[in-house]
Amino acid sequence: MATSTFDTLLQKIETRAARAGIIGLGYVGLPLAMAVARSGFAVTGFDIDPGKMVALDARRSYIDAVSDEALSAEIDAGRFKATTDFAGLDECDVIIICVPTPLTKHRDPDLSFVEATSRSIAAHLRPGQLVVLESTTYPGTTDDVVKVILEGTGLKSGSDFFVGFSPEREDPGNQHYHTATIPKVVAGDGPEALALMKAFYGAAVSSVVPVSSNATAEAVKLTENIFRSVNIALVNELKTVYAAMGIDVWEVIDAAKTKPFGYMPFYPGPGLGGHCIPIDPFYLTWKSREYELPTRFIELAGEINSAMPRHVVGKLAEALDIRAGKALSRSKVLVLGLAYKKNVADIRESPSLRLIEIIEERGGRADYHDPFVAEIPPTREYQALKGRKSVALTPDTIAGYDAVLVATDHDRVDYATLAKNASLIIDTRNVFNRLGLAAEHVIKA
Repeated sequence: MATSTFDTLLQKIETRAARAGIIGLGYVGLPLAMAVARSGFAVTGFDIDPGKMVALDARRSYIDAVSDEALSAEIDAGRFKATTDFAGLDECDVIIICVPTPLTKHRDPDLSFVEATSRSIAAHLRPGQLVVLESTTYPGTTDDVVKVILEGTGLKSGSDFFVGFSPEREDPGNQHYHTATIPKVVAGDGPEALALMKAFYGAAVSSVVPVSSNATAEAVKLTENIFRSVNIALVNELKTVYAAMGIDVWEVIDAAKTKPFGYMPFYPGPGLGGHCIPIDPFYLTWKSREYELPTRFIELAGEINSAMPRHVVGKLAEALDIRAGKALSRSKVLVLGLAYKKNVADIRESPSLRLIEIIEERGGRADYHDPFVAEIPPTREYQALKGRKSVALTPDTIAGYDAVLVATDHDRVDYATLAKNASLIIDTRNVFNRLGLAAEHVIKA
């Protein structure tokens, strides 16, 4: 029975007769759906957000990595459709889970989206399906959570259905790599599941990297993000130490990166943003407690990076006091850039939201300008900021603020106009120095 089920599904994948169902059409799911559809598979996208269905029905993409034209092409070819009705999972041969894995207020993993999605799949599970988790999580989730929920139906992994894990590697705004050209790490619950994973993803992306177990693949993703978190924390800490010594950390990094071996440049900033780096390392720290093992590096990095927004606001308050003779509590501040990184509209976990919150906690008034984010959407942690709109960046507007705080260095900003009209600029990205606009009233933080 196992061989027959496996062979049938493998043949469907190899001949592109399999239909893929992708649950969660966000920054990971929608680009993946397009890549899979372009490779010749029929794809059904599932999401609980009716607003996304309205956009997709209008052939309008809400993700920068997917153009309206690319979306329309796959719809016209009959290879992509989207729905909020999970009953359509019945007809899917490969089901991929791309849902959020946030943290609780106590920095514990919140697997509620993964668990709810797994239960929805279980309600429609049938023999001959491959179920894949792509959401970043701690080692063991695929086998101990997803697989267990699915086997609650009475069907068995490895004989009736198959389970695998493949970590997402999306990088919003990256013009050099996209879903189909980024190597894909794949794993499965047993050799047959792994063979199906290799066949399916191998058809959609340029190369696959098989590993020995789902837990190993889950650890790969965490390792990638922990690497960045720890190194960013290091340069954030060096920034504060070197500043006390009168040394410019950006000059140090620019000189250090000329070494052709043994060094990789990382840059300081106002804090960490995005779904991955501020959140994912804590999935491992939580899991490590089960083994009574400390994760000092990871937790220290998290503490340093989490402290950066308050450090930056402290530098802002100090500069206002010394250079303008004005308290932050009586000041009006323009935060430049709401997105967590340049040239994208992604505000997930953006430190800019925390900067605005801290400024206003201290009695100041904070507005923002972002050419990619016209209005602050609903967020889990910053409900009070919902609906605020980006202000226009004109000479008169700029001059009306006591300080401009550069949090995100979008290219689509007239920095020369900012330098000319702002009375005080706090630059957390070294953008003015890079553009040759360094001046007495531009303070690095």
